[in-house]
Amino acid sequence: MEALRKLFTVTALTTALLTSGCASIVGDSKYPVNVSSTPSGANFTITNKAGVVVHNGSTPNTVTLPSGRGYFKGEAYTITFKKEGYADTSTTLDTSMSGWYWGNILLGGLIGMLVVDPLTGAMYKLPEDAAGNLGSPLAGEAAKNLTLLEIDQLSPGERASLVRIN
Repeated sequence: MEALRKLFTVTALTTALLTSGCASIVGDSKYPVNVSSTPSGANFTITNKAGVVVHNGSTPNTVTLPSGRGYFKGEAYTITFKKEGYADTSTTLDTSMSGWYWGNILLGGLIGMLVVDPLTGAMYKLPEDAAGNLGSPLAGEAAKNLTLLEIDQLSPGERASLVRIN
């Protein structure tokens, strides 16, 4: 019975030490990012640092992205916005150090600082928002609608402004 109690205590302490990391406990390793564009309704593609597409969608949208890409490596994303009649544009979404990571000095200890938070990506955070400005519509890219009318459907003023083409 005593050996079982010691085994339980050692297992509980080991688990507590290995899972303790201040940023892992207080922060997160995945963050929701609000993706928007001007004008809205643009299609977007998010690729990670390795060039792998991790999400496609249209604006506005909220996407949850991991902040880490490996031991002591923060992730970086490129968001490319596309909308018909506008020039494509891209923006970069970079991670930054989470302030909670430094809480390991007081709470998580070396295990949290050197193992748990770097492995889980919790030592990094992502911005809450990412936006792309597609600018003004491209010249010559006006709405491509064609309406056919019979001459009887035109007003007398519109008929008078017609030019005959031979």
